[in-house]
Order: sequence, then structure tokens, then C-alpha cells
Amino acid sequence: MMTNRRQFLERAGLGFGWVAANAMSAPAPHFAPSAKNVIFLFMHGGPSHLDTFDPKPELAKLHGKHVPESFGHVQLQFSKFNESVVIASRRKFQKYGQSGIEVADTFPHLARQVDKIALIRSMYHDGFTHTAALNLFNNGSARLGRPSVGSWVTYGLGSESQNLPAFVVLLDGGIKCGPVAYGSGFLPARYQGTTFRDGASPILNLQPPDNMAGGRQREMLDELKWFNERHQKTREDESALDARISSYELAFRMQMAAPELGDLSKETGATKKLYGMDNTTTADFAGKCLMARRLVERGVRYVQVWSGGTTGEGDWDGHKQCDKNHVTQAAKTDQPVAALLQDLAARGLLDTTLVVWGGEFGRTPTSDGGMNGGGDPEGRDHNPYGFSIWMAGGGIKGGQVIGRTDEIGLRAIEYPVHVHDLHASMLHLLGLDHTKLTYRFQGRDFRLTDVHGKTDLVAKLRG
Repeated sequence: MMTNRRQFLERAGLGFGWVAANAMSAPAPHFAPSAKNVIFLFMHGGPSHLDTFDPKPELAKLHGKHVPESFGHVQLQFSKFNESVVIASRRKFQKYGQSGIEVADTFPHLARQVDKIALIRSMYHDGFTHTAALNLFNNGSARLGRPSVGSWVTYGLGSESQNLPAFVVLLDGGIKCGPVAYGSGFLPARYQGTTFRDGASPILNLQPPDNMAGGRQREMLDELKWFNERHQKTREDESALDARISSYELAFRMQMAAPELGDLSKETGATKKLYGMDNTTTADFAGKCLMARRLVERGVRYVQVWSGGTTGEGDWDGHKQCDKNHVTQAAKTDQPVAALLQDLAARGLLDTTLVVWGGEFGRTPTSDGGMNGGGDPEGRDHNPYGFSIWMAGGGIKGGQVIGRTDEIGLRAIEYPVHVHDLHASMLHLLGLDHTKLTYRFQGRDFRLTDVHGKTDLVAKLRG
């Protein structure tokens, strides 16, 4: 394509200068943050708090019996609460660390890191199906179309990295609610999560063909951007086009950054062994956790690491033999997660990196009973009414337990923490006021927490 000198200079001038200006335009935090980055370790399917972080001796006394009427009734997805019998946990709990937090033998490695974590045993919400619960946890609403937490964070804070996406997703297969879990919803498309693969080539087709070497690719991108921006002037509300323009520039810069990111040859043998990369059971999730550390080390704002997918060996959805399911899933993730906390702390990154571990809900103290969910007497149904997650780093005081569930782990009864409160607190730790982080859509100002959310949890987390 022939162009005159004036057109070429006009187009070429929109190259790296535009990129730098665009990166510097990110808004500032509302107040001083204690965390700069987030790693969310999402246990897809809903891990049982009763077999991991919330010991309930009462279950052993009630094993095989119906739940006493004093506990009332709750709506479950498949089983009928008043017709199901209690099943005790097969896990052994023990106190660990100076804090003496009780952890199940499901997590022998993580148990040695309990003094770094704040364990919240009183999470709750009202979404008892996977889709509703996943949307609540990842998008702040059970309804479709809302931006994900990572999108809100990058919209509010921008990116620290010039050469990598601000929001990266490391998947372990499909997600029950689909890609909306890391989508940008009604926010501009540039804020959606970018999925990375494991290995030396995190993104497919990143390298240009040989005939585009040197400055030819830069010239082509400048010209393409000029035409795209002219096209966009009459379509200002089309954020997908804006995202496409940005992605071309980012991909150009990533051609150097991404291969270096995926090259683990410079990691020491001791580091790889720490994460469990020398073990076939842990190697896959170990690679994801090590990649998460490398991403935040390079300024990526929000990293989401998924354990369990809708394909392969499944996820944490313990309808069938919950104990066996959790032993299998924990064996793959325990050492890598513990190593991530240890490695971040050793490198001075844990102080500014907020690490969150959890799933979309917990599991019931009663048997799934082989009902419509395809479970069996050793399986547990979904329980959003009381369950556990933990947080570490980013200004949080470790070695503490916040809240509790009732005697059988059914409901959060002491200091209940709703998902909206969790999101408000995460934003607060990042320096963002959840009531001010808004986006106008269809005549209304929306926010991640909608009209809900409290931040008093932050004071407890910081001790």
C-alpha cells in the first residue's frame, strides 16, 4: 500500500509514544494501598471446609443420623436437607504454627504456612448452584454480564507492566460458568482477562513470520492503527475495536516479554523442587503457581490461578466420595500453594501481593445421598451458607482465624462475611474505595459490590 510522506509520519507518530501515554493515564488509588497485586487461587467446584479448614467434632457424634430439627432447614441444589444424614469427616485435624490454627491432613505442606494466613471460616452467600456462586465470587452478581473482579481492579488501577497484560488467567480446563468469570462485562473490552498457557509459549501465534522481521512489523502496526482509529471515530462506543487496537500494540511488546516469562531455565533447581515441579502429581499446578509469582514479579496486577476444570480429572465438586475427591485435588495443589507463599515471602513480594484461596462455596455436613446430582452416600452437596477461604500478604496479619460456623458447619454464625464484603475489602487493600469505583452503564452507575459491601473486615485482616 502506497502512502505519502505526510500520511506516513502521521501514522508512525502513533506508535510507542501513544502506548506510553496510554499506560500513564491509569487513575490513582483513592488512598494508600497495602497491596499492589493479587493472586487469586480459585478451587473450582467448591472445596469442603469440613475436610480442610473447619474441624467439627459434632459430625462424628451425629454420623449416620438426620440433622437435629434445631438447625432448621436450608435450600440445597440436589439433596433434601431434612432427609439426608450427617457424614463425619475422615480427615485428621491438628494445630500448626505459633498460632495453633487447626488444619486437616489434606494440606500437610500448607499447614506449615498457617502463620502467614488469615483464615476466614464464616464466608456465606445465597447462590447454591455453581453458575450463580461462580458469578457471585468472580463478578459480584449472580446475573450474567457483570465485569469480573480482575477487570474492576485493572479498570481502577491500570497496569504496572508495559509488556504484559494487567490481568492474566491460568486455567485448568473449562469453567462451569464459562469465560464470564474473567470477562470485562460492560467495562471496555481491554479490561478482560488474558488466558495464558503453561510452558515456554504462554500465548499462541505470538511470534511474527520471518518476512515481518525488523522494522517492517512496526510500520505495518502503525499503519493498521491509523486506519483503525479513523474507523473508530464514528464508532466511539465500540470498546471491542479499542481493545483490538490495544492488543496489537501489546502483542508487539510481548514478543520479547512472553518467551522470557515462560522460560523457567533461570529458576534454580531448588525453586523448582520447592514448588513440586519434579513430581508428576504436582508439576502442572506447580507450573501455574510459579508462573503466578513470575507474573506479579513483572508487574501484572491481577492473576487468577484455577484448580480443576470441567474436563480431565475434574474439580473439587465432591458429590461423589467427597473425601477421595479432595485427597486427589489437594495432592495436586498443596505443595505448590505452600511454595508460592514461601517463595513470595522470601523475595519480599508477599508484603505487597494479596493472595486469596477459596472456591465458590463449601459442602454440606450431610450426605448427597445419591440423589439427582449423581452423588453417593459419601458425597457432600453444595453449601453457600457457611464455608472457609483464606487470605495472605498485602498487609494482612497472618496466624489468625476470623468468624466461625455452627457446630455442624452449616451456617456462618459468628462474624459472617458476605462475598460483597470480601470484594469491598480486597479493593480497600488495593487502595480503592468500592463505593467510588463505578462505571456508568445504561443510565446507572454500577460497581463491583452493587449497593452492598462493608470494609470492617479490613481492620480484622490487618490485626
